[in-house]
Amino acid sequence: MGFQYFAGAAYRALTADKRGPSLYELCDPLLLNPRSGDAHLAKFYKTALGNPPLRALLRRAGLPELSEPSRLALLRQALTRARDDETPDWEAIGRPIADLIDTIELSHPQPKPLAPNGAAPRLSEIERVIRACAAHLIGSFRNNGFIPTYAAFNLIGDPDLRGREFLMALTGLNARGYKNSTLLFNLARVFIARSKARDIINPPWRGIAEPMWQPMQIRHRSAYYDAFFTEALLAFLDTGLASVAETTQARKAIAEMVAFCISTSREQVRSHDGSSINVITALAPAPHPRFSRFFTQIKQDLGFGIYVPDCDTTACSFSAATQAGSTDPILDQPLLDFYAGYQVREGANEPKVTVPLNDTIDFEGGVATWIDNLAGARPFGNDLDPTLNLDILEVSFRNLARWKILETPSRLETVHRIIGFQRKLAESGAFAHPGSHIYYLPELYCAYFGRCYAAFTALPLAARIALDPGGAFELIRTKVLAYVQGELIACEMNPFDAALALIALGHLRADVAAYAPALHCVIAHLGEGGRRGPYRAYEWNKMKTPTRILVGGGEVTSAFVLMGLALARRAMTGKS
Repeated sequence: MGFQYFAGAAYRALTADKRGPSLYELCDPLLLNPRSGDAHLAKFYKTALGNPPLRALLRRAGLPELSEPSRLALLRQALTRARDDETPDWEAIGRPIADLIDTIELSHPQPKPLAPNGAAPRLSEIERVIRACAAHLIGSFRNNGFIPTYAAFNLIGDPDLRGREFLMALTGLNARGYKNSTLLFNLARVFIARSKARDIINPPWRGIAEPMWQPMQIRHRSAYYDAFFTEALLAFLDTGLASVAETTQARKAIAEMVAFCISTSREQVRSHDGSSINVITALAPAPHPRFSRFFTQIKQDLGFGIYVPDCDTTACSFSAATQAGSTDPILDQPLLDFYAGYQVREGANEPKVTVPLNDTIDFEGGVATWIDNLAGARPFGNDLDPTLNLDILEVSFRNLARWKILETPSRLETVHRIIGFQRKLAESGAFAHPGSHIYYLPELYCAYFGRCYAAFTALPLAARIALDPGGAFELIRTKVLAYVQGELIACEMNPFDAALALIALGHLRADVAAYAPALHCVIAHLGEGGRRGPYRAYEWNKMKTPTRILVGGGEVTSAFVLMGLALARRAMTGKS
């Protein structure tokens, strides 16, 4: 979308007919300058929703039904209780807002069918893009001292978060600040989605992964990101295309990122049996996340002050360190013993999932996301994501011998149950539904399954049989390939979509001819990032609460394109 689109959308939002009270007419009397109650609710309102630019955009966004005094009074009563009650009844407070959320209409992208575009590009073109992406990553590390990733808010929210899911989040989250932000963001999204403002806040795009349009993006660093940047640079070195200087620089970056993952971001927690274990936190203590001073304060004001470790960051960090050849003793910890305490067992510990936004799938055998820190804090409650569980399998396969998984019945059982969880997703087709996922797109699940499948097939045959006696991996491979080839690459893509397709196709050993549409896409869009890099920023992962928060960046796109093209090149040259 260019300047003309946004200028027109802004004009229509600023001049639209106003029909009913606005968000500010509803909230200002209660939250602009309150004399009592929870101070954070008012601070969040003024910081996130009451700022001058958003006020200007939403001042004519009214809801006709709030012209009815009883409806307006009901909402104000709910907000007053959220502000003033010492222990709010969040179910009751959220109900009138949940009813409003169910009046908005949001949908997932539905790309148009893609016309065939001929044979695959030449190998020289593919190698040119690989080198450009690698240079971007290496240069970014050299210039910044790390490779940045960015977060951006999309205030219209996630299509899968309806009134029912909003109430799940409001009652299942733990930290009051996070409940406050979820409450107000979801109230605001109703005014946005039902007004002309939606066109500027949520413009249309090509493909599946959402571009990060927002002009204000929050730069930060996390071990989760460093783990995947490490894998991307390892893939570059594996191509043999790196110069001597690039090889030296890439190895230096890899070593420093691995150290950031398993040393800087290390945190000690309690396991379910009372023992201590070292895991990896989502955000290391300041100054390591590399927020600007401005956004550090904003993060505090918005209620995101406490971060805790998570199972996914831990798995991916251990995997990257293993691939890079680290010998740090932390890797000797058999993570499966720890993960077993967070694994859902029907009837026994299912309440571990307090925010079951994707409860259309069967959680049995899956491992929950968030890890209680030593103080017992878990501000986000807990949820369960299918893609995270692929990462747990992948790191377990890479450390099969080190962790004595085949020799330890309890560890083997944990693996079997995670594989059973994934099999049910594939058999039902649920893996392809956006609502089945918490933090990722189905398309990213496909790429990550490919990554997991590659680690699995690298094992000896006897080990594969012991791990997967029922042949679940081949069944899932068939389902995922059918989805990637029949839906993802059969429709219009953006470069991030195409990179995910290439990763899935490459790892799952698809016919080389199938790569052509995705290859043409990434080559045709080279340069779209302008001065900032080869490609634009797209959605890599997201939060659905407190609103839709996208995480990605130009460097992220370069990393995924690099990994996808490296796999395609290997297949085209017969080296797979």
